Amino acid sequence: MSQYSNLEQALKYYFGYDNFRPGQRQIIEQALQNRDLLIVMPTGGGKSLCFQLPALLKQGITIVVSPLIALMQDQVEALRDNGIAATFLNSSLNSYQVRSREEAILNGKVKLLYVAPERLLSDRFLPFLDLVHHQVGISTFAIDEAHCVSEWGHDFRPEYRQLKSLRKRYPDIPTLALTATATDRVRSDIIQQLGLKQPTIHIASFNRQNLYYEVRPKTKNAYAELLEIIRENEGSGIVYCLTRKKVDELTFKLEHDKISALPYHAGLTDEERTKNQTRFIRDDVRVMVATIAFGMGINKPDVRFVVHFDISRNLESYYQESGRAGRDGEPSRCTLFFGYSDVKTIEFLINQKPDSQEQLIAKQQLRQMIDYADGTDCRRTIQLGYFGERFPGNCGNCDNCRSPKPVQDWTIEAMKFLSCVARTKERFGMLYIIDVLRGAKNQKILQNEHDKLSTYGIGKDRSVDEWRILGRSLLHQGLLEQTSDGYSVLKLNALSWEVMRRQRTVSLAVPTVQKVTVVDQVESPKAAEVEVLMQRLRSLRKQLADEQSVPPYVIFQDSTLKLMAQVQPQTKAEFSKLSGVGSHKLTQYGDKFLAEIRAYRQEQGLPTKPTKEDNFTPSVGLPSETELYTLQLHQQGFSITEIAKKRSIRPTTVVRHLCDLIEKNQQVDLNQLVSLEHQQKIWQVLDTLGDIALTPIKEYLGESYSYDEIRLVRGKWRRESKKQVSRRENVP
Repeated sequence: MSQYSNLEQALKYYFGYDNFRPGQRQIIEQALQNRDLLIVMPTGGGKSLCFQLPALLKQGITIVVSPLIALMQDQVEALRDNGIAATFLNSSLNSYQVRSREEAILNGKVKLLYVAPERLLSDRFLPFLDLVHHQVGISTFAIDEAHCVSEWGHDFRPEYRQLKSLRKRYPDIPTLALTATATDRVRSDIIQQLGLKQPTIHIASFNRQNLYYEVRPKTKNAYAELLEIIRENEGSGIVYCLTRKKVDELTFKLEHDKISALPYHAGLTDEERTKNQTRFIRDDVRVMVATIAFGMGINKPDVRFVVHFDISRNLESYYQESGRAGRDGEPSRCTLFFGYSDVKTIEFLINQKPDSQEQLIAKQQLRQMIDYADGTDCRRTIQLGYFGERFPGNCGNCDNCRSPKPVQDWTIEAMKFLSCVARTKERFGMLYIIDVLRGAKNQKILQNEHDKLSTYGIGKDRSVDEWRILGRSLLHQGLLEQTSDGYSVLKLNALSWEVMRRQRTVSLAVPTVQKVTVVDQVESPKAAEVEVLMQRLRSLRKQLADEQSVPPYVIFQDSTLKLMAQVQPQTKAEFSKLSGVGSHKLTQYGDKFLAEIRAYRQEQGLPTKPTKEDNFTPSVGLPSETELYTLQLHQQGFSITEIAKKRSIRPTTVVRHLCDLIEKNQQVDLNQLVSLEHQQKIWQVLDTLGDIALTPIKEYLGESYSYDEIRLVRGKWRRESKKQVSRRENVP
């Protein structure tokens, strides 16, 4: 830590952010004290930073266990684009790549290593890990997606169970377990299964304030409404369906309606799924229509809307799937279309489960999902209550709060309902209680002699549906509880008794049928101007991303682009102050984005600062993963055309990589690419004309010189020019 006066300084240097998100600083401080930690933080809450920043500040290497190849590749790309020495080892690499990465690890050149649990615990890898521990030192094990260790989690993976052996093999190395969703039961299971020693448990709020939640009835107009949602929302979106057939149908319809969409389901080959996912991540296609299998393995922060065209199986899955929207903190929309025909489909799938207890629990979870869809309370109150987090309601960002239904006082009815639960000794579910209240004469009631209770028949004036709405609302408001063992037995709590003693009133929203739409914000002329520049910056980001074969958000996230468009910095010093701009990104992209902003301002007749004012000179950037791969092939003697063919990228992209590598002082053999005679002539012209556009240089040199040759020599010329300037500045 001696290099930085505080954690905020390290955060800005590596990641470009000025402040930590809630909870992050405390977690990082404890991670630096080598404590075992269990971190439960919602999607988009900044979990990864909780192990990434300590990894950079501690001695040795941090081993990150991640279950999905795409997820680890995304994270490594994003880290490397921040100039951070991270790498992964997985089945997508050839033996040469594996060997060279292992060599870099043993030479202490890597701070974060991402690896799947199967590889980590393999007979070949464990001895290598021992060697790493001996030579470099392992600072931490970070277990990402830790809920995968629990059978009670929504995505159980048996191979995660074996991770406990790490604790036996390396008893003194701290372990951080991280997950985006975990109920009490799952949290206990994670601690036990991973052998965490007296871990500090951090549970961040599950409230994603930037997400707008709404539920719409699934009528015959549902597809037209879906089309309207896609057209009125900018950016990328995911549409979830229950079956492959529905995915294919919707994709076909959307494409017919001029929406660029791709399918994702288990019926496609691995190659097709990977290709479609990559095209979505890189913004080549706008909408992914998918079964619930999609999304776990992606780290795309700028998904602006998630639509569930069919209902989810349970609230935890729905929270996870809808939570793939707005991970960058920007306003995003989550819509669920609800129809009872979908419930029948899920019930059929549940009945295929061989274990009767599993069936029972799955049916209870489905009932909770239906209660959410039918619920008239604040959507956040219902969602957060599921995870044991009390939320008072009135969130202002869901359909039930934006368009509240008329509220009535149902305190008397609530007292009757809760009193009936008490008199039946808290041993029954909701439908049984309703039957007693309404005076039903079924055999079970008569057998239990509940027809003799004082609460028998006192609720005949209300329908079954009305009592069900009340029971559901009591659960959502935390005024009543139910068991989670599949039987849904109702239980009273302290708040229930407050209601029965008239110490607390109960209000109930009366359902009315009406369409809810997001309130449109009137854009000011200033906002329109910002949007024009934002589109230009997006285009530049996409171009740079395609050249490097990375997703656009790896370059800069939408929130940083928006800041650029609003603030319009004109010098590197100003640019460096933007949230999301670290030292490495400033070096790598600062000039390009500043040039775009200056060009825009000139076209608009706005004042621009002369570039000579900008004396901000950061250190030379590190090569990215994709540039290093090009460098390896170049050093093996392959030509530009051969490298392009091998990597399935354009030759111009290869040239771009080589130019950047030369500027970054890497071992590129320019003599292999440009003849000595041409090098000398181009160098003379650059010395004469300076660093100007390529066209006048090409015109000056004539037809026998190519643009690529000029670019490559200019890379070396720029590098040497910077060295000379640096030497002059350092002369006393």
